[in-house]
Amino acid sequence: MARIAVIGAGMGAMAAAARLAVAGHRVAVYERTETYGGGVRRFERDGFGFDTGPGLLAVPAVYRDLFIKTGKEPLEACVELVQVDPSARHVFADGTEVSLPNASRAGVVAALDEALGAGAGGRWGDFLIRARETWDRTRRPLLEEPLWPNWQVLAEREPYPAVPHKRLLRTRRAGTLAEVGAWELRDPRLVALLESHALAYGLDPRTAPANAAVLPYMEHAFGTWYVRGGIRELARAVYERCLARKVEFHFGVEVTGILEKDGRAAGLELADRSMEEAEFVVSGVAPGVLDRLTRGTAARGEGVGEVAPQRRAASRLTVLLALRGGRPEGTVHRTVVHAEDREIELDALFGGAEGMATRPTVTVLRPDDPALVPAAGGHEAITLTATVPAQPDWSWAESEIFEQHAEHLITVAERAVPNLRDRLLWHEVRTPADIAEATGAAGGAVPAPALAAAQGRLLHAPNSTAVSGLFTVGGWSHPGGGLPHAGMSGALVAGLIVEGPDFQGSQ
Repeated sequence: MARIAVIGAGMGAMAAAARLAVAGHRVAVYERTETYGGGVRRFERDGFGFDTGPGLLAVPAVYRDLFIKTGKEPLEACVELVQVDPSARHVFADGTEVSLPNASRAGVVAALDEALGAGAGGRWGDFLIRARETWDRTRRPLLEEPLWPNWQVLAEREPYPAVPHKRLLRTRRAGTLAEVGAWELRDPRLVALLESHALAYGLDPRTAPANAAVLPYMEHAFGTWYVRGGIRELARAVYERCLARKVEFHFGVEVTGILEKDGRAAGLELADRSMEEAEFVVSGVAPGVLDRLTRGTAARGEGVGEVAPQRRAASRLTVLLALRGGRPEGTVHRTVVHAEDREIELDALFGGAEGMATRPTVTVLRPDDPALVPAAGGHEAITLTATVPAQPDWSWAESEIFEQHAEHLITVAERAVPNLRDRLLWHEVRTPADIAEATGAAGGAVPAPALAAAQGRLLHAPNSTAVSGLFTVGGWSHPGGGLPHAGMSGALVAGLIVEGPDFQGSQ
């Protein structure tokens, strides 16, 4: 039985802690803030409740597996999972609308044909078939196995089976997600649908590799799910599972250094100058923080874990709306309102243009959940999110910039929510500064999932480090960002510690 110290109480870190405790180890988690969950937080005011991190869950099997492996009670005994159907309603720039059924290829094809014209659904359906092939090629190395020592193989190969395209007397294959849309989907609305999945993870579709096609495929194949009471309830359930497995939590405790002895991690140094010995250390913090804690000795591997090929890291702006009047019957849970001009939006996010797009792509979440509104009823809680640049160089005092941008989001959301401003009681704005405070990531940057190709720029740091006994977990390490990926990283780290360096991943 080993003593294991975990830095941070994010979702990946807690997933690793629960698995390690079940394996018989003594696990202690040290979290600098006063609560668990990392970026999975909750805001409450006047009886309204809102998720301030992810609002929906993809691939719930990751957390089902966690609960099966760590106790008798399955996930569904700890939280109520609700499949969201339709998966999403899309409002395009030309005013066209379509609602896509959850996890039904035939239903999606029919809906697109009806809304966008004959043939549109077929092109999207054919794309999903190619995306599935990409998923089959990359699922194990990118999600279920530790990052290969010869990770360059993943960096160099594009696993998406692009359709040959004749251009300027040459036959070419799509190398970026934008080229997939332009050459294979051939409808600006289908292109917007495709690119919105990359944009939601802070990826520029003009530079994101073609195998980013797995992002819409994952949602299509595994469905979109809501946790009754909000995604924060999932964090609570994982935290309570850790407690049940005797994991110790120390909140409000800042780690200032990782102790090393004879080239091996030996424990933690805390802000009060005390030392905590450990035989293994699991770091769930952002790369810059880990570098400070190890004084740069935890080498991340050349070319791995670098920022994706876009000029700015991405974050999120979230606007929480308290509305009078109940949620109308038949309201779709999630609506994506697409940008009026995608190029302007992408240039503002990734091209170095000053400021932020005034009419960005906005995701509108309208959960049918009495737990999120005052008990008296007759109200609705709505969450708006948009991708914005991370802000490492901006003064957080310039909050009026985000307040102005929040007004833009509300204006865009009016296309999805009739009479929104007439019903508005109040709104709250959650900025990249709030993400930075919760996660420690510089500028409030949000990590994207790992993807192949692109010279490895969208791979993340291996879970093992150059320091023996020190491992990394969570969105900034393999296999990258997103709730499912965080849970997968916890499983990988637990496997590497329990089974040793020969661990080859889940079977």
